[in-house]
Amino acid sequence: MSVSASNVSLYPPEGFGPPKDRRGRASGPSGLPEGTQVFSADNHISLADDIFYERFPANLKDRAPRVWYEEGAYQLGMQGKSFLPGDFSHVLMQYDPLDGSGSTHLDARMRDMREDGIAKELAFPNALLALLFFPDKEIRELAFRVYNEYIAELQERSNGSFYGVGLINWWDAEGTRRTLDELKSLGLKTFLMPLSAGKDSNKQPIDYASTAMIPVWDVIEESGVPVSHHIGESPLSSPCEVNSVAVGMMHNVAPFREMFAKYIFSGILDRHPGLKVGWFEGGINWVPSAIQDAEHMLASFRHMFDRPVEHDVRYYWDNHMSASFMMDPLGLRLIEDVGIDHVMWSSDYPHNESTFGYSEKSIAAVVDALGPDAAAQVVSGNAEKFLGL
Repeated sequence: MSVSASNVSLYPPEGFGPPKDRRGRASGPSGLPEGTQVFSADNHISLADDIFYERFPANLKDRAPRVWYEEGAYQLGMQGKSFLPGDFSHVLMQYDPLDGSGSTHLDARMRDMREDGIAKELAFPNALLALLFFPDKEIRELAFRVYNEYIAELQERSNGSFYGVGLINWWDAEGTRRTLDELKSLGLKTFLMPLSAGKDSNKQPIDYASTAMIPVWDVIEESGVPVSHHIGESPLSSPCEVNSVAVGMMHNVAPFREMFAKYIFSGILDRHPGLKVGWFEGGINWVPSAIQDAEHMLASFRHMFDRPVEHDVRYYWDNHMSASFMMDPLGLRLIEDVGIDHVMWSSDYPHNESTFGYSEKSIAAVVDALGPDAAAQVVSGNAEKFLGL
């Protein structure tokens, strides 16, 4: 199994254009086994409707985040002030036109998916990430619950084509149980867990690996709902004056190691062996190096640990984790080190770095690298298995 890591033709050509100007081009045989339904494990959807103001109770409407369209992008904020950084808004302008595009409207996106050869998708939020650490936790949880209801309605309307990623209260166990119960009752199959846990009511950083968080992990494990982590939370540590969008993406594209290490070394998975974890939009090429480095750290520092690690590092990946990719020729070359059962293909629609408009090339690369049957597992079966469909 191999694919050339230098095959630059797999990437969008110069002048390919923003996603709002692209169209799906899937045509002819894909090389996949007949009947394979391609499942993009990581897409995104923007909010175009002012759902929080519309759905908040009357006595809380004045505290509701607002959604509006301004200067080429849908904004999220309060009192006319957007929560979104400038670069984020500029990126949204690439795929959030006002005229009902697939980035915001279900019917249009289902058309785009069909034209791109994709039958099903898992959709993460876009600008909603700005609410992950909203300081008013009552409003934050209510906004998450409203979003879950909204995304579940889209899921129901799609007849099995669209699956939405929900949001939960991760900062106190009672809220975790409350929001997870609601999420499951709505039919949502996974939720986004931020890589940073934020701060508690005393404005102290929350540590996912702390004993105080064990009850939260207890509830998540008991629910049976898989945890999803995604790139995109980390601001640049210093200003960047030129081409900051690309610099920021390079910074954001590989953020998983700290949380990966906490799952293994801090006992989260030892205490909660029923957890399933997905890592999205960071590619798969990081996995072999992270496993290798974690094995080195375990061997080098085991004598200093204040809590034993119960298994070898590979055990935790093989029994608990999966990752998604879009275009990752290097990752495909290393796929035997990752494990075919733990890899999910995605188009990342409608982002700039998405394969939208050339997904057939990305899927063909998977078929060429792995063969038809294993490719079908990567571009379809593994995502369904992760979600428990």
